[in-house]
Amino acid sequence: MLVVRPAGPSDFDTLMELAVLSGRGFTSLPEDEPTIADRLALSAASFAGEVAAPEAWYTLMLEDTADGANAGVAGVKAGVGLKRPHFSLRVVTLAQSSPTLDLRFDHQALVMVNECAGWSEVGSLFLRPERRKGGAGRLLAQSRYMLIGIDPAKFAEMVLAELRGWFGEDGHCPFWEHVSGKFFPLAFDEADRMSASTNGQFILDLAPRHPIYVGLLPQAAREVIGKCHREGEAARVMLEREGFRFQGLVDLFDAGPTVSCHRDDIKTVKEARRLTVALGGDEEAYGEEALVSSTSIAGFRAVRTPVLVDGQKAIMSREAADALQLGEGEAVSVKL
Repeated sequence: MLVVRPAGPSDFDTLMELAVLSGRGFTSLPEDEPTIADRLALSAASFAGEVAAPEAWYTLMLEDTADGANAGVAGVKAGVGLKRPHFSLRVVTLAQSSPTLDLRFDHQALVMVNECAGWSEVGSLFLRPERRKGGAGRLLAQSRYMLIGIDPAKFAEMVLAELRGWFGEDGHCPFWEHVSGKFFPLAFDEADRMSASTNGQFILDLAPRHPIYVGLLPQAAREVIGKCHREGEAARVMLEREGFRFQGLVDLFDAGPTVSCHRDDIKTVKEARRLTVALGGDEEAYGEEALVSSTSIAGFRAVRTPVLVDGQKAIMSREAADALQLGEGEAVSVKL
């Protein structure tokens, strides 16, 4: 059975391996050992309640209970843009007209903003290629919303998710090469690493301070504004099913889309029910498959398993209850 559990310092080697596998442009998983070590330490402290809510960053691992192998990672930041800015580019429309000529033109432009300050973020969703089947990605993605639903007050009213922007088959990023790279005299990988591992001051120092007119950009750059990476399409679809929508914000470096949703409107947060565990017999036929999690952030675990809801009881197998590390009569959160 696959189970989602909190990540900690002991997951360092696995997370470094996943960072390498994730490839270029996956900013939330940099191939940087100090950054990964710090993140895992912060995750352990966040789950233990040792970090104030806005600064908490929960990292989740997807583990196969059969052999203990880790299949993927995901994360939830309680707040972004607080100690360091969270820069994005907003696609805006600038209207210009000439009464003399009786003409009007609408120009699209890109403006750097920090409007997501204080929002929560779901991200870092990555699975090993061989595990991207059988609902593993869905379990890992939805577990983030189950975590938020345990104690919504620890998270912001708005939740965002950043999707990786478009890269060609040759690994080149059109938006970086034609736009952002003109402002940052660095290789993309270096700028991406610094974005994840520094306070972001270099962005404030070098980023464009005036609107960038989209119509003046090469076609290759225009075409990828707000375009998701081919490997992020499945994640985009899952986010949209939860209620996330694109509202005109794109990444500063690769122009990947940022989607957002009100916390309480996220489908999984809204529909999950608090029930109690009831163990069924080995021969008992259970109900439909459901997403089930514990109701404690400190002891958070989540699985997908058949569940029969009977009043306030969630009848499930002993295997599922053991994976959740829960016993008869304890509370669970269930999303059918």
